[in-house]
Amino acid sequence: MQEIHFESGLLKVDARGEFSLEEAQRAFLEILGAVAQYKAKTVLIDAREVKGKPELVERFYYGEFAANKTRRLVLEHGIVPRFAYIITAALQHPARLGELVATNRGMSVKTFETPEEACEWLKLTPAKKPDAADA
Repeated sequence: MQEIHFESGLLKVDARGEFSLEEAQRAFLEILGAVAQYKAKTVLIDAREVKGKPELVERFYYGEFAANKTRRLVLEHGIVPRFAYIITAALQHPARLGELVATNRGMSVKTFETPEEACEWLKLTPAKKPDAADA
């Protein structure tokens, strides 16, 4: 189950429930529909309330599915979104397999454990923090 909100160019998705590959794929198609509708270029998916431990093959198939469907969105709508997933350490694969599969297929996606890290990565031009050596 998920709730989708669009504001100020950001598509925010709050996902929860027990992980299943079929539900994750269905939910991703719903997200892509919202990306196309709002022409969103940044997508923040907060999946900290998603429970379960996806199998290795499910991680692979989800990453492949997401990348393939995103590629189709790019071709059909000319929108190239960036996806940041906030997930718990328990849900994250140590080698970030799903992320790796998707990025290897051209998707701009990264997983994080905190909203702050995800928001920082989603910024198109992050503010440069001055450091003492620059002064």
